[in-house]
Amino acid sequence: MCSSALSRALSGVIIAVIDDDESVREALISLLRSFGYATLSFASAEQFLSDARHEAIGLVITDVQMPGMGGLGLQDQMRTQGPNIPRLFMTAYPEKDIEARALAGGASCFLRKPFEAETLIACVEAALKG
Repeated sequence: MCSSALSRALSGVIIAVIDDDESVREALISLLRSFGYATLSFASAEQFLSDARHEAIGLVITDVQMPGMGGLGLQDQMRTQGPNIPRLFMTAYPEKDIEARALAGGASCFLRKPFEAETLIACVEAALKG
């Protein structure tokens, strides 16, 4: 485990992974935990927002397209109602206008599936450094 990931894990940063695809959530949770990060898993944006623990989250990794509220809707809600925490987006259906909206709305990173583990971890570490 790299020292910056270890220091983040020990500092109590919790990363929320929000994706309607359970296999994607499980893979990301496993990867992040292997780097020492504490994680919580959510199957939808609504589940994340309704969970009392969402206020303890230090970083959100969310899919763009999900049933109900998608990642951009979640970002809008987080910006207006809080918490305003770093966000990483991922999608299997990249569109320039969606990427531009996510980044203009404050997203730290926009990843196209499939992506390399190293790319995700670099985005996580950059987002947490602020």
